[in-house]
Amino acid sequence: MAFYEENPQGIGKADLVAAILSYNDADSIGVAVERVSRGLKDHFGDRNAVLINCDSHSVDGTREAFFQAPSDVPRIYLSTETGGSGKGLSLRNLFEKVRQLEAKAVLVLECAIDNLTPYWVAALAGPLFKGTAFVQPLYVRHKYEAPLTSALVYPLSRCLYGRRCRQLGSGEVAFTGAMAETFLNAPGWSDAVSSSGIDVWMGMVAMTARVPICQTVMHAPRLRRSKGQAPELAPQFRRVLTVLFDLMVAYGDFWKRVKWSKPTGLFGMNGRETEVPPTIDVKVARLHAQFLEGFAAYEETWRKIFEPATFNKLMEVRSLTPEHFTLPSQTWATMLFDGAVAYRDADAGARAALIDCFLPLYLAKVVSYVKRTERMSIQQAEDYVEAICEVFEENKRYLIDRW
Repeated sequence: MAFYEENPQGIGKADLVAAILSYNDADSIGVAVERVSRGLKDHFGDRNAVLINCDSHSVDGTREAFFQAPSDVPRIYLSTETGGSGKGLSLRNLFEKVRQLEAKAVLVLECAIDNLTPYWVAALAGPLFKGTAFVQPLYVRHKYEAPLTSALVYPLSRCLYGRRCRQLGSGEVAFTGAMAETFLNAPGWSDAVSSSGIDVWMGMVAMTARVPICQTVMHAPRLRRSKGQAPELAPQFRRVLTVLFDLMVAYGDFWKRVKWSKPTGLFGMNGRETEVPPTIDVKVARLHAQFLEGFAAYEETWRKIFEPATFNKLMEVRSLTPEHFTLPSQTWATMLFDGAVAYRDADAGARAALIDCFLPLYLAKVVSYVKRTERMSIQQAEDYVEAICEVFEENKRYLIDRW
């Protein structure tokens, strides 16, 4: 893949790469450079480190701000080509550069994180020098934060690939240089992966690579800076579910052999004080209304792709009021399993429409989760998410038989 590069110091080798992802972040990349550089000096001062700005063709002076920021760490600027943008494209450029540098360890941080600290560098990169090949962060989260992960990504990835990675696709990540090569050669690359679907894709590729994986405890929430408008749910949902289904097709021979999940090791249980996550409010009535609106557009599609027992249960759920709403986890699991089978057998055009039909169903599961956990503590809600995952695993035989 071609990319634009500025390497004024002529850096040709590095042990440790710290990548900062950006897109029109001229006003904040200087702070990120300072904090990441301090983390590298404090925790990896004996390593040959390089700081790489993986930019998505910014037009606001991000490149200039990156080079002007005070730092003693050598720097390289990479950017997607004109007309190309997306986190996945930026990371693919990074994989290529890591291969050229023959780097041993890589950590990736997003520029637009308000509470990024030097400790994050140690938390993410540290396990790579202790035998781990892929590191996922474990942030402090409110029980209603990241419902796409709790309701979809975590249960399905755990059921399929047998690893309990709670916050797969959360934004930051670390991996070995060998894993960069694995990512370059992995199947399932698509437009969804080229964009924000890359986070989930990387985690699942790592799970299938049979390499040591760990979760690193961050002791803090992930506070992402708003750029003027909230991200739209529908495009992100489409990208994530597309990646999930694409990899189910690509790795069918792998996940059919996985029987049960196993825990993933924790790094960073060091007694640091844990911060409190911000409170999140969920508009249950609006989500429930959007679920009901989905019947007008997708009822016939659901009837075709779901087994009769699953469809009949969905029709029962339709009649429930928001106050007493519940979508059983077994029904949610079998709907996703049925959908994956239909997706495997569909052509490209039909696949896109099939992905769309799952958005109202996902919203129904979010409503169900909120109603079930509204009086629970964060830990109690977390225990309930674990119970959802167990239901997925217990019903995996249904998926295998249909596949």
